[in-house]
Amino acid sequence: MINNSYFINILRFTLLVLVQVLVFNRLNFFGFINPMVYILFLFWYPIKENRAAFIVISFLLGFCIDLFSDTLALHAAATVTVAYIRPTIMRFVFGVNYEFQSFKLSNSTRAQQITFLALLIITHHLIFFMLESFSLSNMLLILKKIVFTGLATLILCLLFGSLFSAKKD
Repeated sequence: MINNSYFINILRFTLLVLVQVLVFNRLNFFGFINPMVYILFLFWYPIKENRAAFIVISFLLGFCIDLFSDTLALHAAATVTVAYIRPTIMRFVFGVNYEFQSFKLSNSTRAQQITFLALLIITHHLIFFMLESFSLSNMLLILKKIVFTGLATLILCLLFGSLFSAKKD
């Protein structure tokens, strides 16, 4: 069972990096919208796993994307920040329910899942685009990128999530 979980996470990590690097990094809608679907790994990662290991794996995820994207650790910084504050976001969305041993993301409502994913994406994009610009003088441009890239990312993540999720009986 444990080996199966590790295998699934390694497979998700590898496939999301490849899809991001080979497909979505080459897309550029309207000149500035570049969906970042690798955030799904942060969404799908098991809740009760070791937090330090999750932060290290998140760094590796961001670092792999940075290597192929030539973005100077922007993805790594954003993914580590999201990994670090993920419990706070979960507490906000799910309340104290997520702290129970029996809690599973698949058992929560669809609205809670979408809210959780949207908050992960907004946080990631806020960190990423603020570091990319590194100036508050372009705040309108940063907000435009956060909103439109975030919407594109959310829609594609929801599509991928529904495509690859286990069917409920």
